[in-house]
Amino acid sequence: MKHFYLLLCFLTFAFASAQEPTANRDIDGFKLYPNPVTTGKVYISTTANAPKTILIFDVLGTKVLETKILGSELNLSDLDAGVYLLRVFEKDKVATRKLIIK
Repeated sequence: MKHFYLLLCFLTFAFASAQEPTANRDIDGFKLYPNPVTTGKVYISTTANAPKTILIFDVLGTKVLETKILGSELNLSDLDAGVYLLRVFEKDKVATRKLIIK
């Protein structure tokens, strides 16, 4: 019976490691600037330049902003100074970066 559980664990691990890594889902040509943000605006550019869904979370994991942009400019003047987590969705890809607002 021990061998069965060992084999089951091995197969589970092998199947999980054979899945496509999430690093390949990163957005091609993703650029976020300026970071840290001092002017209240940040620019997000990608190779595809498609519409993007933006989610911003504070350090406690609370969503503070959810928006969609068509171009590259994102207005962040409503956010307080601090450190945030920025998650950008474009088509079937995603990029996550640390965002600092001064």
